[in-house]
Amino acid sequence: MKNFINLTPHTINLTNGAAYAASGQVARVSSTHTPFDADGVASIQWGEVTGLPAPQDGVIYIVSALVAQAAKRSDVVSPATGHPACVRENGQIQSVPGFVRS
Repeated sequence: MKNFINLTPHTINLTNGAAYAASGQVARVSSTHTPFDADGVASIQWGEVTGLPAPQDGVIYIVSALVAQAAKRSDVVSPATGHPACVRENGQIQSVPGFVRS
């Protein structure tokens, strides 16, 4: 079984009752934006990922979806917040059924 390390700033609750507390380290991705065009639309470019340790055997890192997309690593997952089995209360996510890879 893999060891999951949560690199987000909050606890991730699964619908099966499992919970992954924040590790205290947060993975982030930098970004830059173009100027707004005449329609008020800018483009974004993702940059460097920080706070993400090197891959380790048996370890999966939980990060935000943006970090997962930028990292493009098989040992990096994000909460399945768009899954139909995601539990919401008053619009806030209470639990997710699992994780997704980007």
